[in-house]
Amino acid sequence: MMEQAIRNFNKQFAWKPVMLGSTSKTPKEVEPKRFTKFVVGGMGGSHLAAGLLAGSKPELDIVIHRDYGLPELSDATERLFIASSYSGNTEETMDFVQVAHKRGHAVATISVGGKLLEFAQKNKLPHIVIPDTKIQPRSALGFSMNALAALVGGGKILKELSGLVDVLKPDELEAKGKALASALRGKVPVVYASTRNKAVAYNWKIKFNETGKIPAFYNVFPELNHNEMTGFDVILTTEGLSRKFHFVFLTDNADHPQVQRRMQVTKKLYEARGLPVTEVALDNTPSPTQSRSAPLDKGDTTLEKIFSSLLIADWTALHLSKIYGTEAEAVPMVEEFKKLINGNK
Repeated sequence: MMEQAIRNFNKQFAWKPVMLGSTSKTPKEVEPKRFTKFVVGGMGGSHLAAGLLAGSKPELDIVIHRDYGLPELSDATERLFIASSYSGNTEETMDFVQVAHKRGHAVATISVGGKLLEFAQKNKLPHIVIPDTKIQPRSALGFSMNALAALVGGGKILKELSGLVDVLKPDELEAKGKALASALRGKVPVVYASTRNKAVAYNWKIKFNETGKIPAFYNVFPELNHNEMTGFDVILTTEGLSRKFHFVFLTDNADHPQVQRRMQVTKKLYEARGLPVTEVALDNTPSPTQSRSAPLDKGDTTLEKIFSSLLIADWTALHLSKIYGTEAEAVPMVEEFKKLINGNK
């Protein structure tokens, strides 16, 4: 099922979100609202879209909350609080929406159903229901992105996202992912990107964790040059620790020139110490075999770069799962944790 979800990922962007709840008696396409500031409460795969949207559209004022309760904000009354839970049953997100509603904040919800949908319906809150295709939240990123974009950006961003249906070619990116998986065999991936691509690097890490079922980490330039890289200054007594890592640099020609230079210098330093580094470029240049059915508008470029990169991450994680013989689809440790923590209440 995971493999099919990857192959069909681009089709998610054809879905048109509709708003239900207090703003309409019948379903209708979401219209831009009066809010220009937002708080998105979500955990796991349910907040990934918020990070990507905030990173690709820096003009949007989005605060991401991954915890119980609410963030402390001086302008909270000016913000729309969006509770996002794919299942609709996430404990932290339910706490977030209940507190926000109790305090009188404007609230909207996104889910496939569950307690969150019931809460929205009971309290007549605006809500968007995501198609329940039985895939994992991390695989439903296109649906989540469309739903969130409808609430914070309206038609303009949705139009850009809809263009990805024809532009993204999941099948044609599998070879890159399979090759990277082979290179990563027996190693712990560490994903590096620029600060502006932090959410992309974080998504890569999550896919390694949840699909590959392996340890993985991430960090960003230029901050890591002031601390983390010193942990890999290989000497005799620490060499055994460093040899288990393989670094994946997400390069982007739109990054600040000095960030691009920092990546190249860091790569040189790591490789001089025998640490493997693989560059994965975030660009929207079609491969020699890749066709493009329609030209991209300038505004689409960043979104295509992001989701093409994440498709490579999907394929890499899936093929790592095959290499290690892990279960790519399910997340049994998460389910075990939920049973234990709920049993202790």
